[in-house]
Parts: sequence; structure tokens; C-alpha cells
Amino acid sequence: MNRRKDNTTRLVYQMTNLYPFPSKNKPRAIAISKSPMKIDDISSPELHDDLRNQLCSQIESSIKDIEKHVPATAALPDSFSTYLRRTLSQLNSLSPFPNSLKLHIWKLSYRLWNACVDLSNSNAAGIQKHHEEHAKLRQVSADLLFLAADVSGIPSPAFKSVSFFYKTGLIWHDLRKFELANYCFEKASDLLSKVDITNVSEYEEKKLLLNLNIARSRTAWEVSDRNLAIALLSRSKNVLFAFADNYKSLANQYLMFGKAMLSKNEVSGVNEALKLMNEALELCERGLTVVKRTGETLALKELRSKTLRFLGASHLQRDEFESVLKCVKVLRDGEKDQHPSLSVLAMKAWLGLGRFGEAEKELRGMVVDKGIPEGVWVSAVESYFQVVGAAGAPAVKGVFLGLLGRCHVSADAAIRVVNKVIGDPAGGGEEARLRAKVVSDLVSDDRILTLLNGDDASKERTAMHALLWNCAAEHFRSKDLQTSADIFEKSMLYVPSNIESRNLRAKGFRVLCLCYMGLSQLDRAQEYINEAEKLEPNIASAFLKFKIYLQKNECDGAITQVQALPSCLDFTTEFLSLAAHEAIACHCLPVAVSSLSLLLNFYSTGKQMPTTEVVVFRTLVTILAQDPHNDSDILKQMKRAHSRLREMSAGNFFGKGEIGRRERNWFSVNAWNSGVKTGQENQYAICAEFFRLASEFYGASNDEEKEGNHVMVCKSLIMTVSAIISDEKLKTNTLLENEVKEAISLLDRAGKMLMSSSTEYDKLEAIIEPNFLFVYTWCAFDLHSRLDDTGSQQLLLIKRFANSKCCNPKHLLQIGIDASQGPSSNHEVAIFALSTCLSTLLALPSPDYASVALIVRKLVSLRSIHGIDTNDDATMETYKQAYRIMVGLKEGEYPVEEAKWLSMTAWNRAAVPVRMGHMDEAKRWMSMGLELANKVPGMQTYRSCMEDFIAGFEQKLSGA
Repeated sequence: MNRRKDNTTRLVYQMTNLYPFPSKNKPRAIAISKSPMKIDDISSPELHDDLRNQLCSQIESSIKDIEKHVPATAALPDSFSTYLRRTLSQLNSLSPFPNSLKLHIWKLSYRLWNACVDLSNSNAAGIQKHHEEHAKLRQVSADLLFLAADVSGIPSPAFKSVSFFYKTGLIWHDLRKFELANYCFEKASDLLSKVDITNVSEYEEKKLLLNLNIARSRTAWEVSDRNLAIALLSRSKNVLFAFADNYKSLANQYLMFGKAMLSKNEVSGVNEALKLMNEALELCERGLTVVKRTGETLALKELRSKTLRFLGASHLQRDEFESVLKCVKVLRDGEKDQHPSLSVLAMKAWLGLGRFGEAEKELRGMVVDKGIPEGVWVSAVESYFQVVGAAGAPAVKGVFLGLLGRCHVSADAAIRVVNKVIGDPAGGGEEARLRAKVVSDLVSDDRILTLLNGDDASKERTAMHALLWNCAAEHFRSKDLQTSADIFEKSMLYVPSNIESRNLRAKGFRVLCLCYMGLSQLDRAQEYINEAEKLEPNIASAFLKFKIYLQKNECDGAITQVQALPSCLDFTTEFLSLAAHEAIACHCLPVAVSSLSLLLNFYSTGKQMPTTEVVVFRTLVTILAQDPHNDSDILKQMKRAHSRLREMSAGNFFGKGEIGRRERNWFSVNAWNSGVKTGQENQYAICAEFFRLASEFYGASNDEEKEGNHVMVCKSLIMTVSAIISDEKLKTNTLLENEVKEAISLLDRAGKMLMSSSTEYDKLEAIIEPNFLFVYTWCAFDLHSRLDDTGSQQLLLIKRFANSKCCNPKHLLQIGIDASQGPSSNHEVAIFALSTCLSTLLALPSPDYASVALIVRKLVSLRSIHGIDTNDDATMETYKQAYRIMVGLKEGEYPVEEAKWLSMTAWNRAAVPVRMGHMDEAKRWMSMGLELANKVPGMQTYRSCMEDFIAGFEQKLSGA
């Protein structure tokens, strides 16, 4: 509804002398009766007239209030329309009306209509042109006029009522109140068909009927009653006459419906769209045959061209490429139409037919035609890209460069073109790379750079940089690093070289560094990161330099760079943890060790740390353990961890609950295993340190767990002392007295723990392995032998061990041998240990006679050395015991050499008694030697000599 039509209506109303003069009196308030009078209660015509007049007065009062309403101060209240509808309903029940009252109602209707016109033309925010309340008032005005549609004295009153309903229906349609709009249109149609309209030209009548049909058709279409919509359009063909506007209106509506069907992109929809567009085309053709004026034919020809273009689009959706080309040919040859869409339609049709050469010609023709908008051209290029792909890259590149001259129109145009060409680079692929290559050539062109280089283009320059940056970032995510680096470099062309942009430039250099690191072009990456560090020295730049050193396998440079990280202002400890992970990934373990060692320094400062301290220590030890020559470094870090353990307590260092238990066990077990490893490698000094740490870690537990760990603490202490003694023997050094006492104190701790577990020595085997008891006994004996006045204590210790079920003959043999030699030897302990060992061996079902022979020799030697004379019965008893052992043995079962040694030493022992004149003693030793010789194979010659000598010796004794 426009102002011009409303003013025309107002003029017609004034010509009938019915237009009311403005009232100088104040408008009366609207009085709404709570209990309105019923018609049945009215018994006289006078009351009937009074009631009509009262209702009309109330309507007029409301209209005055509406006329006085100021839209700028308040929104239009809904009380106006509500009251007017109620009053109108009461008035309608009092019909029929006299002609004077009809004139009055007619006048009120027009006043209300004109008030609505004024409201719709206001600029108030609360009253829009098609506001729903405004439409309700229009509806009241139309219904009010309908009551006086047959008034006398006004030309064509019914026609004007039809016009009111039609215009109100249009407003309801715009508000998408389709039921109300349809009511108005149907009311107008019925009124127009039943009333005899006079004083109205046939053209006006047919024009209104055509508009009504089209409006009803649009409303039916909106509520999906398409059959009715098409039927109404078909019915409208009978009221076209020879007027171009009529043909154009109807054809345009067919075209609009066709476009709506075409937009749904459905097969059935496309077929229906073709039918509707063909109807529109036919109407244009018919109109051109009956319309002769040039101005009118021009509009129809333009609509026909538009219809043909949409017909071409419909055929394109149906893949009817030949039909598309026919439509384009008709438009170009017959209509001389040069619409931008024709080139796009033709190009897509040629592409569909696989004739890429023709499609390229159409594409290049768009560059030459300056009338084609950039958006249309870029859309065509997108389609060409989609079908031709990489094969059309050279042609597309040339076309793009030809477009540069048109991009000079505005910086925004250049950005739009680049944005369209970039498309969606997510996911990468050959097509995305091709697009990026074309974009790279475009944005690096001097004309584009000049266009966006001015101060007035800073906003567009920023937009271009963001566009290129996002494109490069997508290629980076797709692992297309070469393309990403190329686009990132081009984006740097749009970053000003001023102080305000230095951070942005530094960011660009850093991301280029990342790209070239991924491409393994480390020298170039280092150049970029050096530039970034000059512009913005921060932790990101320092860390990227560190990564470059790692990838170059320059461990010294990487370690130096790690040590420089804490000097950055934005440094956080997470970067040291990240540096360690990077170093491990690059198999550069010294750098990882340096990073973690540096990280450990920050735990005592109270800073926020990326992980717990115990995890860092564990990781550090694990890394060091990968090199078998890092035992001293592992020991250093283990000691460092133990020091922190003592400072923090076990719960704070290892953690609580199951996690803490696992961490403590890890350190305990690794300390133990490192001790075993270094002990096997004869590194006894380090071995002792590891075992001592193991005892500390095993002992660092709560009261409930200590009972289960005391055995491992005991073992660790025993192994510590054993390693100390072994280190002494390996280095041929002598332990100092304080070192001996310290070692004894460690053994005492172990002994107390053992005794706390079992008061009976024999029951210790169930708690600790016999080998550890032996090592404990052996170490205690060795250490106590270095102190004065401990001989009896040593013997007691060995006797206690020998009497236990844990005792093993080999253990006693070892103790006996060790006690029999060295500066701190103890012959009593040696003789006891060897004698006990010999008894234990002989009690076995299958004795080890090699060990038996060794023990016998040792006993003989001990009893000969330690101040015992040749008449010692104990020594003789040892020889006799050896003889008794040999009796009954198979030949060679007793070691022959040992048997020979016993025989010869026994014989030789007779020499001293002979010289001393103790003939009986001498004879006893000679007899012992001969008896032993009889048990040794291979001594026949010796036996003969011995027998002859004994016989001569006895003769001499007899002669004497």
C-alpha cells in the first residue's frame, strides 16, 4: 500500500463532500458498557435509532483518539481494535440502516482508513508499516465500509469496499497472517462478483480482479495449496485484455512460482518449475503480439529474457546442457541480451558436455566484459575449478591475472576475489593446493600490493592478512607445509613494518619457522626464528631455537639454549618439561637430562610445577639408565632424591596411598638393581652406595608397611657392608677404624632387625635366604677380626651359625679358609669351621671328596703352624681320619695328589723325631705314611722304598 493510492482515495472522498471537518472539541473518552443492551430489548424505532447513533458516536470517539495518537511517544494499544470490533459487531446487528446513517458510517470508515495511512507513514519505532495492530484497524475500516457498501450518493461504493478488503489482505499477507489475508481476498472477490459496479471503467474492474486473483494465488501458494494457486493464475488469463502491465504481472507471478520450485532442487520441483516458466514465457509472447507501444513491449521483452534465463537454469539443474545452450543462443542472438548470468550458464553447460575449451572461452570472455560483476565472475571460476580441477590450472591462473585490472575498482573487490578463490582449504588435497598457488600469485602481484598499501586501506590490508593467515593455517593442519609456508610468506606482505605491527611480524616469523622445521629446512627455519627473536624476544622464540638445535643434533647448543630458557620474561616451568619430552623424542638424552636437572631446581622455590618432583626424578633416572656407563650420574640423582625425601617426608615426596607406595617401591627396586649391576661389574664403592640408598628407600614407609619392608632393609644393609669389604680387597686398601666401626654399626642394624623378627636363629631361614645369613656372618666375622679382644666373640658367632639349620658346608669352608689366612686370622675359628664343615660333608650321602681333601690339608697345615709340636695327637688324628676316609673308596675317588701329599707329609714328619732320638714317634709317623701310600694308586715305588727303610730302621733298633 503506498501513500499515492491512499491520497487518491482521500481526494475521491472529498469530492463527494463527505470528508469530515476537523473537530475543535476534545474527543470523548471511550465508554465500554459492561452489560451491552440486547436487540430483543428494543421495542420502538426511536430506541433503535438512538442505539445506532450511540454506537456510531462511540466509533467516532475511538477514531478521534486514534487520530490524536502520537506514535513517537507510545506504541499503538490493542484496545482500539478490540473496542472497535465489539462496537462494529453490535452495530451490524442493528441493520438495515437508513441511507443517512450509511453515509455517516462511510465517513467514519474513511476517517479510520486515513488515520491508518498517517500511522503507517510515521517513522515511529513502535508502529511499523505492517504492524499487526495497524492491520487490525485496517480490517475494522474495511468491515465498517462493507456495512455501507450499498449507500446512495457515492459512485461505485461496492468497488471501493472491494479495494479496502484487497489492500487489507495485502497487509495481512505481508505479516504472514495468511488465513486473515485469504478472508479479505475472498470477501473482495465475492463482493466484486455479486455487486453491479457502475461508474468504474472496465479496465479498473478487470485490473482489480486480476490483482485479486494474483494475491489469492500468492496466499494459497504460501499455505501449500498449489492447485488453487495455479487455478487462480489460469483464471486470470481471461482478464488480461491488451495491457502490457496485466501480461507482465501475471507472467511475473508464474515466474516467481517457478523460481520458488527451482530453489528446492528436487527433480519433481524442477519439472514443475519448467511448466510454470513456460507459462510465463507464453504470456510474454502473447503480450508482445497484442501490445504495440515501444515502452510497454520493452518491459515484456525484459521479462521474457529473464524467464529464458531461468529456463536455462532449470535445464541446467536437469543436466539438459543442450537446452541450456539453446536458451543462451536465443537470448544472445534474438534478444541481444548480455546479462552476466548468460556467460555462467554457457560455461557450465559446456563443462557439462565436457567441452572444456569452449568453457574456457566463456570464462575468458567474462574478464573482457567489464559489465559482469566480480561475484558472478568468481562464481564461474569456482564452477570451472570444480569440474576441470588441476587440468585447468594454467588457464585459471591467466584468467585471474587478467582480472587484476578490474580489482582496482576497490580494495574490497580484491579481498572478495581472493576469498572466493581460497574456498575451503580444510582437508588439503590437490585442488586446495592449486587454489593456494593461484592465490599466492594473485596476492603477490604488484597491483594488488599497491592497492592495499595506502593508509586508507589499513582495514582491508588487515582483512587480507587474516584471510591468508587462515588459509595457511588450514594447510598447516592438513600437513601441507610447503603450501602453508608459501601462503604465510605472502601474508607477511600485508603486515606493515612499523612498531605497532612488530608482534604480528614476529608471530609470522615464528610460524614460518615451524613450517620449515617440518620441511627439514633447518637453516631457513633458524633464519626466521632469529628474526622473530629480534622483534619479540620471548619464550616461544627461545623454545623454537632449542628445537632447531635438537633437530640438527647439536646437543651442546641445545643444552645451552635450555639453560637460557629461565631468563625469558614469560618463562614457565612447563617449557623445561616440554624440552625434556622433545629431547627424548629426538634421542638426545644428554639434553633431556639437562632439562630435567634444571627443572628440579625450581621445586624448592614454590613455583607452580607441571608435575610432581618424584616423577621428574624417576624420569631422569630412567633416562640415565639407558646408558650403561651412567652409574655415577644415576647415583648422584638417587642421592639428590634421597636428600629431598629427608627434607619433605615420605608422604609429601612420594605421594599418598597406592601411588606413593608404587613410587617408593620403584626407587627402592632401582637402587637395589643398580647395586647388583655395579657389584657384578666390580664397582664395589658405587655398589655400596646404591645398596645403602636402597635400605633408606625401603625404610621410608609408614608403620604398616615397615614390617613388610624390614627384610629388604636388612638385605640392603648386609649387601652394603659386603660391597665395602669387597671394595677394600679389590683396591688392596685397609679400612680405617672409623670405617670399620661404621660398617659394624650397619651390620648391627641388620642384626637387630633379624632378631626382632625371630628370637631363634634357626627360624631366620623362613625370613631371609641362607646366603644372606652367611654374608651377614662372614662380614661380621671379617669386621670383628679387625678389632682387639674379639676372638671369643668371633668363635661364638661362627658356632651359632654352624649350629643353625641355615648353615651350608660351603659357607663353613669359606669361613674356615678366610679365618686361616691374612693378618687377622683366627686359627680357633678356622679349625672349628673346617672341622665342622668336614663332619657335615662326610655325613652326606655323596660327599665332595675334593672339598674333603682341601679341608684335611687346611687342618693339617693349621695344626702344624700354630705352635703345635710334632707329638701333637690332634695332627696325627687328622691323618688317621684321612686314612679312614680313604678306606673303602674306589681308586681315584679321593683326589690322588692330595692323598700323595698326606702320605709324603706324614712320612717326612718322622725326620724330626729321628734326629731327636724319639724312635717310637718316628716309627709311628713312618707307619702312617706307609698306610696312606698303600691307599694311593701310583705310589708302588714309594711304598717299596718305605717298606725297605722301615725294615732297616727296625733292624737298627733291634741291633741297638
